[in-house]
Amino acid sequence: MLALPPPLSPQPQKETMSTPLQQIVISKQPMIQNTPAQYTENPATRKLMKQQTLLRQPRRTNPMVWCCAIVCLIFSLLLIFFGIATLIIFLVIKPKTPLFDIPGVSLSSIYFDSPENFNGDFTFLANFSNPNRKIDVRFEYVYIELYFSDRLIGTQTLPPFTQRQRESRLETVHLISSLVSLPNNLGLELRRQVQINRVAYDIRGTFRVRANLGLIHFSYWLHGRCQLEMTGPPTGVLVTRSCRTKR
Repeated sequence: MLALPPPLSPQPQKETMSTPLQQIVISKQPMIQNTPAQYTENPATRKLMKQQTLLRQPRRTNPMVWCCAIVCLIFSLLLIFFGIATLIIFLVIKPKTPLFDIPGVSLSSIYFDSPENFNGDFTFLANFSNPNRKIDVRFEYVYIELYFSDRLIGTQTLPPFTQRQRESRLETVHLISSLVSLPNNLGLELRRQVQINRVAYDIRGTFRVRANLGLIHFSYWLHGRCQLEMTGPPTGVLVTRSCRTKR
């Protein structure tokens, strides 16, 4: 007889243990702490931290900045002072402009070497007057020009001089024109004026004047102009004149 195999023993079943709900464990992730590096990534936070650092450590002002500020302040105060002083002078003293006049002339010669080359000898008496009662003036620069029909034919420079209050000064000015080129139309016009015994010249003066009132002084430019009409050479004398002086 064949032997029967032994009966199979049942395999033990794995016990399944149920975990009650009360024992469910929820694992907590580690909390991430904010580090200073994360704060600095925010522009607003970075600006706030920078301001706090500056408040904690105040910076010293550069001495050069203080020096420049003091110099600017002194300069501004000086400008204000001189401006007020000048205003007081103009309102209280009322300075007047010096005058330039020509009371006498002498036209000695006018001749032509050629149709275009003019020669002449002309002398006039210049009168400079200071009408101010409390201000002295000094003419630091005096430049005289002689014109015929807006054509320059002679120049002269005078040395500087000073005038007291209400003082007048006479200066003799001698102008020689040598080989001055004139256009044909002006040459013909000058010959015609000599023939009719009426020669018209124009005197223009440029002056640099300095007014002095104690410690206060100021400078300005003056321009004088005189239109003259004279008899012809060699004994040309003044017939009429029109002079004005302005700044």
